[in-house]
Amino acid sequence: MQPSTRFIALANKNLRRFLTGQAISLTGTWMQSVAQGWLVYTLTKSPLSLGLVAVALSAPVLLFSLFGGVIADTIDRRRLLIMTQTLSILPALLLAGLTLSGQITVGWIMALAFLLGTVNAIELPARQAFLAELVTRSELTSAITLHSVVFNATRIIGPILAGFTIATAGLSVCFLINAISFLAGIASLLLIPPQTSDCIGTKLRSSMLEGLREGVRYVAGERQISLIMVLVAVISLFGIPFVPMLPIFADGILKVGPEGLGLLAGASGVGSLLAALLVAWQRVIHKKGRLMVAAGLLFAGCLFLFAHSRDYQSALLALLFTGAGMVCFLAMISCHLQHHCPEILRGRVMGVYTLVLIGMAPFGHALMGFLAGAIGVSAALSFGSAICGGVILASVRPLIRIN
Repeated sequence: MQPSTRFIALANKNLRRFLTGQAISLTGTWMQSVAQGWLVYTLTKSPLSLGLVAVALSAPVLLFSLFGGVIADTIDRRRLLIMTQTLSILPALLLAGLTLSGQITVGWIMALAFLLGTVNAIELPARQAFLAELVTRSELTSAITLHSVVFNATRIIGPILAGFTIATAGLSVCFLINAISFLAGIASLLLIPPQTSDCIGTKLRSSMLEGLREGVRYVAGERQISLIMVLVAVISLFGIPFVPMLPIFADGILKVGPEGLGLLAGASGVGSLLAALLVAWQRVIHKKGRLMVAAGLLFAGCLFLFAHSRDYQSALLALLFTGAGMVCFLAMISCHLQHHCPEILRGRVMGVYTLVLIGMAPFGHALMGFLAGAIGVSAALSFGSAICGGVILASVRPLIRIN
């Protein structure tokens, strides 16, 4: 067997086009994420404000992602993604203009974050379902892990570019670059021919609410899938909210400024990329459940170590392995969900996944922001990592049965 067969999905021309557009667009998205966090902290010096802006971005996912999954199972997913990518340009342009003119406020940032989050609630289930639509079943695991590679490569490039762009050209340039980057995503989708799907055209017979109920019933009725959703919700509530707290570590604890903030976020991305490449390199992944457990515990343990880091090098190393554990854990979950859900329900299942992964985050961001302000950011992250590790340990027996 040739080594190239390890990345078999790269032979798919449409997938290559899609991933290229995603690489450029997501680089801009990560630049905006870092710049926005730095802007909020510069304006307020408040961990609670960082948490509230993160809430504004992710709250619409809680409200609308289930409906986004139904929409993704109802209309052409390629056309839907073109529309959402186009709409995403507006918040980035407004952020750039308001920042450049000096009229930006935390209120504006929260409003624009909510607008972008609403678009994301529709786009994310459609994007994941469209990825599966582009490839054959034998290419699906390879396609999912390659998308994870692209996503996590941009987590390195975007934050590092953001740090240096903030220092040399200003915050508004980061937002403008993000607006332009969406054009690459739109262009890649236009180059992909319309896809056919077994479910398009049949789902219109039922109402949106009935379609939503059908998807939720399926997830609730599948024991392994429902357990996985609970674990993802816990990680979203108590683990992933470490990301909005990075500006506090960069400025208040490590004293490394915006360039250091970019490298901190980039370190997590490096770990995520290495883990994604390792998973993508495997021809066949046996004992996925055991890998889920190991990766989840690695994430929780290294997050705890990061919370107690007081020098820059230790913080970078801890974040490297935190990112590796997180992406490996989520990649195994995504592969399991995509392989085991029927095509006609794919958008709705991924809508539920989006809900628990991102939609639960507002509560986690608000909780982490409150705790960081009340007991300190280190204690808050320690508490979150302990909850994540404890729940994963309690779920070891059913998880190791997943293959």
